[in-house]
Amino acid sequence: MMPEEDKRIFSKLKHKSWNEIKSNDSWAIFKIMSEFVNGYEQLSRIGPCVSIFGSARTKPDDPNYLLAEEIAYKLTQHGFGIVTGGGPGIMEAGNKGAFRGKGISVGLNIELPHEQHFNPYIDKDKNLEFDYFFVRKVMFVKYSQGFVVMPGGFGTLDELFESITLIQTKKIGRFPIVLVGTAYWKGLIDWIKTTLIERYHTVSDENLELFRVVDTADEAVEHFRRFYAKYSLKPNF
Repeated sequence: MMPEEDKRIFSKLKHKSWNEIKSNDSWAIFKIMSEFVNGYEQLSRIGPCVSIFGSARTKPDDPNYLLAEEIAYKLTQHGFGIVTGGGPGIMEAGNKGAFRGKGISVGLNIELPHEQHFNPYIDKDKNLEFDYFFVRKVMFVKYSQGFVVMPGGFGTLDELFESITLIQTKKIGRFPIVLVGTAYWKGLIDWIKTTLIERYHTVSDENLELFRVVDTADEAVEHFRRFYAKYSLKPNF
């Protein structure tokens, strides 16, 4: 049986005429444009940053929360700011680590029915809010010099695979992607190897080189150091 909330949403949708839908889409363009313009203006001044992704449900006493905070802290000691989705859980941990390290702490929040609210560790002038996921994801990719991906849900996987796809198809330049937690990511990586690569040949072996799996904060930072040394770039290492 359809839940009452879904019934109300469906009822509103089915009463809209096609002309109303088209009209709403046309006016939405201006809202989308305003989010892009505001995002570009605010984030173009933040300097080199690393985005940290992960679950909004992770509690402050969870080992993954503490690890994300430590990674963020250590990255700030090498001159990177930290960008997160601005909410609770792993996002809060990332911003908290940046705050503790006296680094740039950015939050790209989005309005959601559950879980999402601004955490208190974001710089006051770097606290952005979005209505559109796709605009928000553009900001993550455009203004980050790397991604740290902690255990998370569908949203985390979406952000991970979009970044890999953009690098794979050369729509953006190469940057380091670090997956944190061997136990968490092993099943997914095994599936990529055995199903996508070996059985169906939909992914190449070389695509596995687009990311690195680590278990500690030091390993994460070291991967960033080696990546930028390999590609002759000069972050503050």
